[in-house]
Amino acid sequence: MQIYWTKINEIIEETPEIKTYMLDCPEGFTWEEGSHTHFALEGFNAGDKPNRSLIRHMSISTLPHESSIGITTRIREQCSEFKSILRNLEVGQEVAIFKTHSNVPLKREDKNVYLLSSGVGLATFRPLVLDYFERVDNVNQIHSLNIDSSKDFLFTNIFESAPDRAFTSQFVDNRKDYYEEVKKLAADKEGLFYVVGSDEFLVQNIEVLHEQGIDPEQIMLDKHEQELPEFLNTK
Repeated sequence: MQIYWTKINEIIEETPEIKTYMLDCPEGFTWEEGSHTHFALEGFNAGDKPNRSLIRHMSISTLPHESSIGITTRIREQCSEFKSILRNLEVGQEVAIFKTHSNVPLKREDKNVYLLSSGVGLATFRPLVLDYFERVDNVNQIHSLNIDSSKDFLFTNIFESAPDRAFTSQFVDNRKDYYEEVKKLAADKEGLFYVVGSDEFLVQNIEVLHEQGIDPEQIMLDKHEQELPEFLNTK
């Protein structure tokens, strides 16, 4: 396993609670839209065993041509040891990334694509939308629906409806409105539904989609292949 140590080159305050850490691209490091990586802090591999409290599974919120690896995360006032250390890191300090993989690349199957996310889960979808804007081939249209009770919505400059590009974006701040919208979107029985958020959020969305007649094969989750049956009730 190759561990890439790299420096923070910029810290962007997206909202009062959400920051994006822009990292230098190490030589030989590649990724695609929808990728996640293991993001680790200094000292995580200092002992005999990795210190898992200093490692997090994070989505990459940028595309390779943006020349930096973006890690977007919410840091609340009361937070874990990992987030507490992260909050105090500065430009020029080093972090590690390793085991990078994409479970949710943009499928180009001449269908409508629906991106369902909660809060900072939208960071996973930012590269998919940018990839679509650059090349619309074999995607009918994309609709993004995000719920964030803080009302500090993320990436509003990108997640802005653009009818000329067959892209629509919705933000809601409560569950009732969110799930009503999911039901409406599920009227498209041929659509592809991408879901990103907490495990509880995934389960609730899958239940609603199943009730509306959406098949497991139409639901894309940011999970390893071996984890999918647990969520999608497939064998």
